[in-house]
Amino acid sequence: MKFKVNRNHFFNGLSSVTNVVGNRATMPILQNVLIEAEGDMITLTTTNLDLGICCRIKASVSSPGRITLPVKKLVPIIRALSSADTIVELTGKDRVKITSGSSVFQLAGLPADQFPPISNFAGQPTITINQDNLGSMLRKVSYAQSTDENRYILNGVFFEFSAGKLTLVATDGRRLAKCELKLEGSDKTLALILPARTITELSRLLKSGGKVHVSNNERQVGFTIDIPTNDEGLVDRIQLVSKVVEGNYPNYRQVIPKDAGSKVRLEREKLLESVQRAALMTDDRSNTIRMTVSKKTQNLEIWAKSDSGEAHEPIAVKYDGPEVNIAFNPQYVIEPLRNVTEDEIDFEFKDDMSPGVIRGLKEDFLCVVMPQRIS
Repeated sequence: MKFKVNRNHFFNGLSSVTNVVGNRATMPILQNVLIEAEGDMITLTTTNLDLGICCRIKASVSSPGRITLPVKKLVPIIRALSSADTIVELTGKDRVKITSGSSVFQLAGLPADQFPPISNFAGQPTITINQDNLGSMLRKVSYAQSTDENRYILNGVFFEFSAGKLTLVATDGRRLAKCELKLEGSDKTLALILPARTITELSRLLKSGGKVHVSNNERQVGFTIDIPTNDEGLVDRIQLVSKVVEGNYPNYRQVIPKDAGSKVRLEREKLLESVQRAALMTDDRSNTIRMTVSKKTQNLEIWAKSDSGEAHEPIAVKYDGPEVNIAFNPQYVIEPLRNVTEDEIDFEFKDDMSPGVIRGLKEDFLCVVMPQRIS
């Protein structure tokens, strides 16, 4: 195996795949990156058995071949090189010479045939989504995932493809975020739960302006991400392959109030900033903000009180319903407001015992937030 590659391209490719390599891998091979050279490409692959990532990079391959090299050694070496051109050559049994300018490194690896195979979804039906849309949807819901290991079904994001529409849902039992997107030319039906680690990596890899292609088999899902480049129109690809969470996701539709009661329309940024300021006066013992809205004052008033003191801030609204007092964990209000991009939102509520709903005006996003007891 021998190839020449641009040092920056090589480093960027390694940066795309190395996040899944853990410090406590159960097998030494899992701490390595698989490098395959063929044609005018090299392919970099890493895996932790639950999640795998492949990245292709343009290179000048003079001799094809395969080898795995330790990530902890290879990445710092490539980062430190000063010359643009880097030559990687297999010089002996599982040993590689890396040459760049006057720098020469000898690095020991492990045989490529020990590396766990990554699933190939060739021949499987594919759903195509704009990366901008999928990235936006993930930001709107992923904060609501549960971190309770005893509720593993909720430790991820639920993907539902049905009737030409993609729905993403996340919940931890105290709040639920849902986002929808119409898909053109897709009638595939699919439901799966992606683990939180996969959601983090997928969000990181999505780029602006490209497409992502989704395929699946019984226990895994693959995301093939187009990466547009300025190199003669070449489009490289990153593939992420993940296990899915086994089990049935709760019926999220039952959680969404069919009759939310009253609502006020608010500037998203103004409400976000007001809640953030009120939250400064909460503490671990009293992590609650109270909201009061009334026809008499035509204000949504936000209150917070703790042993340190209290905060009060009114926001002018148009309201023609009954007076409502309701309390929330401030973070559960801040997170959806921070991740939605719309200028205005509707805040819906019924009484102090019923959930509140933050809803986008385009009706493709909502977040249901359970209230807290008012003391």
